[in-house]
Amino acid sequence: MASDPHPAPIRPTAGGGVSKHGRLLSRGSWREARYVADLLRAETVGGALLLAAAVAALVWANSPWPDAYAGVRDTVVGPQALHLDLSLGAWAADGLLAVFFLVAGIELKREFVAGDLADRRKAALPIAAAACGVALPAILFAVTATLMSRAGDAEDLGGILRGWAIPTATDIAFALAVLAVIGTHLPSALRSFLLTLAVVDDLIAITIIAVFYTESLNLLWLLAAVVPLVAWRLLLRHQLTNPFLLAVPALLAWGLVHASGVHATVAGVLLGLLVPVNRDVEDDPERQSLAERLEHRIRPFSAGFAVPVFAFFAAGVTVVGGGLGAAVRDPAAIGVVVGLVVGKAVGILGSTWAVARFTRAELDEDLSWTDVLGLSLLAGVGFTVSLLVGELAYGSGSERDDHVKTAVLGGSLIAALLATVVLRLRNRHYRLVAVRETVDHDDDGVPDVYRST
Repeated sequence: MASDPHPAPIRPTAGGGVSKHGRLLSRGSWREARYVADLLRAETVGGALLLAAAVAALVWANSPWPDAYAGVRDTVVGPQALHLDLSLGAWAADGLLAVFFLVAGIELKREFVAGDLADRRKAALPIAAAACGVALPAILFAVTATLMSRAGDAEDLGGILRGWAIPTATDIAFALAVLAVIGTHLPSALRSFLLTLAVVDDLIAITIIAVFYTESLNLLWLLAAVVPLVAWRLLLRHQLTNPFLLAVPALLAWGLVHASGVHATVAGVLLGLLVPVNRDVEDDPERQSLAERLEHRIRPFSAGFAVPVFAFFAAGVTVVGGGLGAAVRDPAAIGVVVGLVVGKAVGILGSTWAVARFTRAELDEDLSWTDVLGLSLLAGVGFTVSLLVGELAYGSGSERDDHVKTAVLGGSLIAALLATVVLRLRNRHYRLVAVRETVDHDDDGVPDVYRST
């Protein structure tokens, strides 16, 4: 059959949101599907490195030489005169994670300017799901910890509740890595929804860290950070992207934010949000935007080095010799597991159902609510930001910090296993219909299902 000489234009639809036809999680554009597929491949490698680093830390911390691990983690380096004499573990949490949040900031900017979040109708679902996926785990943590705490011990309960934000964050690297392995044929709309939800989740998480985990604030240093941030913006606006040139204002901004008392990772998000994004360029598949180029340059270092190194220094908890038993008895640890496994799943699934109920939108005909359940369970994989918040809440290396780290690892594993059971069953179904997804009668490289009818 001859191809149509005037094929229908490719029109973006509301992948991950509510389409103009009242469909939840409808198929997105071909460009969006390719972007998510590329990101999945990148995050699969990053997730594997993250897992390897965490396992290595756990093995070393529970070997006959745990003191050697602690010695390396607590080794102090850096200039004391600039108040940067930090342990290697602190450098990983404050410094390397700033790179992770820089990438997150660029993703946020691109989503808000040129992605699903730029359209209020499309953004409604992932924003609602992310907000409820943060609120319910925090509430369940507080309720669980309160019920398990000793009656009348208000002082201890107050200390425990400092960790309310630990189960609120989804680890996008781990979650996407799991999804890439178990969901080889899942619809791209589901992957796009998880990605968009995690982007909003990151924004909420960094806001929580900045607002609720800032012990003291020096406004002078914080105001001074505006100068290098403006310089960073001006350099990028004039297309001056030499990495050594950009490193100067970036490091100055990081140092001044760190000195102000606000967690230094906030500097990474601010730098990312200041990267210029041109919607016309972002929508043109033949052109690569400045934000996209920067993200591609920085992401390998973030996913391949920064985050795994942080995981190595943060995940080394002792579970042998009574460590696991002590964690199981800690109300904070139980609250973290309940928040990650139950809170995330119920919050995201419930909010998605509520959006469907009150907007009278129907789930896309290609999907089922079982898919949403599996994705909601997968969002309970919390690692990087959860471990960071645990350190901020209870103090790095403290007994309770070790307990909640064990809980984060255990809760994330439970959530991943439950999601695997649900999504593997759905993946078999979608494998049977995968042939239809790749039909391209026009031979133009774009499957027909991504064209409007």
